[in-house]
Amino acid sequence: MDLKLAGKSALVSGSTGGIGFAIAQSLAQEGASVIINGRSEERVKQAIDKINALAPKSKPSGIALDLSTREGTEQLFQQLPAVDILVNNLGVYEPKAFGDISDEDWLKIFEANVLSGVRLSRQYLPAMLKQDWGRIIFISSESAVQIPVEMIHYGMTKTAQLAIARGLAEMTVSTGVTVNSVLPGPTRSEGVGDFVEKMASDRGVDVAQVEKEFFESVRPSSLIKRFATSEEVAALVTYVSSPLSSATNGAALRVDGGVIRSIL
Repeated sequence: MDLKLAGKSALVSGSTGGIGFAIAQSLAQEGASVIINGRSEERVKQAIDKINALAPKSKPSGIALDLSTREGTEQLFQQLPAVDILVNNLGVYEPKAFGDISDEDWLKIFEANVLSGVRLSRQYLPAMLKQDWGRIIFISSESAVQIPVEMIHYGMTKTAQLAIARGLAEMTVSTGVTVNSVLPGPTRSEGVGDFVEKMASDRGVDVAQVEKEFFESVRPSSLIKRFATSEEVAALVTYVSSPLSSATNGAALRVDGGVIRSIL
């Protein structure tokens, strides 16, 4: 299927690894001109090299800036004043007991997970509306719906993303612009994969055993009983980024393996 992304520019925040990289790679393979983002010049370059190897005609570029800060986004806007597709993927998480989450912790995770997307959308949405085409996608989480008790502050930021995305979608009435959210469930991204492998090594068991126990005790509602891959999440994001998804707007789309027990 031709997703008609050739000639479209796409910024994916936090895209040097994990789900963000998989999204950038998938968009590039569909013909989009992808802008990689990360805080490290070295990591950005490595990501560009990987995409060049997989999609040699895509010509990805990169910008090494910390987009969790106002200063970082302001520098970005000087270099990249407009894009056709914005994927707000940047996010951090931190397991921590509620009583131990300080004001500083709350503000730090809110700025990274919520304000980064707010600032980027505030910059790029007006031009999308003016040209009558654009895509904004927030990478939320099943934790937006099922708040994890071990990181309530993270769950809060993911819920906030859903509210912002729906509010922005209300601004796109009768235009070719859409704003949606994608909610991954447990995904074997870079960090999760390392964590699972370390746990298996520490216990002297194989990774499959750790994964099986996770879905028996931590996420028993999963229908697929395994971690999704970053590529599976990226496939949905790439479709929602395309002109073919024009009737999908203001939606919270789940790619959670059925973890959330809901018919909607």
